[in-house]
Amino acid sequence: MDASCISYKDTGFFSNTIADYIDNKPELQPFYGYRPDMAGFAEFLKNKKVVADREVLVRVLTKQYECLGKEADKLCSYSTELTAQNLELLKQDNTYTITTGHQLNIFAGPLYFLYKIATAIKLAQQLKAAHPGKNFVPVYWMASEDHDFAEINYTNIGGKKVHWWYEASGATGRIDPVSMRQALNQYKGVLGMEGHAADLAEIVETAYTKFDKLADATRYLVNSLFGQYGLVIIDADDHEFKKEFAPIIEQDIIGQYSFKNITETNHKLHELGVHIQVNPREINFFYLKEHLRERIVFENDSYHVLNTEIRFTEAELKQEIAEYPERFSPNVVMRPLYQECILPNIAYIGGGAEVVYWLELKSNFDHYQIDFPILILRNSALVIKKEQAAKVERMDLKAIDLFKQSDALQTYWIKKHSEHNLSIAEEWREMESLFEKIKLRAYKIDPTLSPSATAVQVRLKKAMDNLEKKLVKAEKRNYSVRLEQLITVKAELFPKDSLQERTENFGLMYVKWGQVFIDELIRLFEPLDFKFTVLTEK
Repeated sequence: MDASCISYKDTGFFSNTIADYIDNKPELQPFYGYRPDMAGFAEFLKNKKVVADREVLVRVLTKQYECLGKEADKLCSYSTELTAQNLELLKQDNTYTITTGHQLNIFAGPLYFLYKIATAIKLAQQLKAAHPGKNFVPVYWMASEDHDFAEINYTNIGGKKVHWWYEASGATGRIDPVSMRQALNQYKGVLGMEGHAADLAEIVETAYTKFDKLADATRYLVNSLFGQYGLVIIDADDHEFKKEFAPIIEQDIIGQYSFKNITETNHKLHELGVHIQVNPREINFFYLKEHLRERIVFENDSYHVLNTEIRFTEAELKQEIAEYPERFSPNVVMRPLYQECILPNIAYIGGGAEVVYWLELKSNFDHYQIDFPILILRNSALVIKKEQAAKVERMDLKAIDLFKQSDALQTYWIKKHSEHNLSIAEEWREMESLFEKIKLRAYKIDPTLSPSATAVQVRLKKAMDNLEKKLVKAEKRNYSVRLEQLITVKAELFPKDSLQERTENFGLMYVKWGQVFIDELIRLFEPLDFKFTVLTEK
């Protein structure tokens, strides 16, 4: 593939806050630590304090990579050689992680699921080249404790929605995928029989039929795609990991520090015009058991698990945390702190909304004296197949043009290719000059008439704008065939006028290019350039 880059601002799909973060606007600097560049990493590495227990980390990860699923004898220790090496490296004090995280979307969900991981892998490679005396391990953090099943139980592939129909409860990572057969068959049917379809069909068949937990199935799927690059996949739904985090769990539930810290930060961000992504609760933990993940609230001098009869006094709560820390699940504002407590992490890679909500959290990290990681906006991409690229070229368009909304793109194309001048801007400038003379004359006769002249000018401007729209609309009818072709290509590349990466699954791209597609993502992504990447098939 060939790669070209576009400014995130020029795409029209990213917030002003993200643009300000990339541009290093001073007003945002208090809400993060080090800058997302090589100089920032060099400085952070000098000062990084790792609080994670490396022995526990490696022991738990090794166990998670060992015999899993219903046919464990056939699936024993499926980590790649490079992943196994990275697990060993995590024991060393000069090894750090580059982490991204995501929910357990079936079949890897939308494309940006893969883009996050590819960004983490590429950044780890670049940091190793810049700091050969240190080691950098890419990590995918599975959101296995999340309970929002409706956000992960479908994917869109080739214009078709594949849905897993199931009534789920509790943590999604603990769900048995046994009921996925209908969705699995539908997905494989869309893949077809050509290209690398058989390879991907075997991967998803194994993932969703040989494991009895969705977390393990997702680990197998992601490992099949990225394991050769040494990616380490972590499931934090674990007793030993939670035991490390237990002191903060207890402090925060009883003292409600995260609520106070983040609420104060959100007020400051709101004053800067930042759209707040998440709001903290007084208690930012769920109570987690099989088929149960419910909020903990404080009421009537006791701690109550919503929608249950479970209650704790403060003493009972402390005892429960000490004995069963795995039963306490952090919500969206505490999960990042948990992550940084159990990993030797120096960077978190997320989408635009994620980066913004991480900006809300730094004061809480400071409170608990945990280093705040460097925030990296994941790479975004548009994949254009050869035949699509040919159509775009024939229409005399550039990649940046395609980011316009459909109506705006058609108007742009018509004005560019029409044999007629469809703009009446020049005529309006002449009329504006004339109106200035009229307003001056009216003012000399009676100063109170000047506003009336201005009102006439405003009404005429609206009429002129409408006339120009009618000219464009009439010309669109003359070019209807070409515009239909344009709309078709636009819809293929931007489903529902949204970014391809937010909707389309990777499956058909894998069928076409196989593992080369993953290779190209990692080869062409530049994590620290902060540009939108357009990938065009040669």
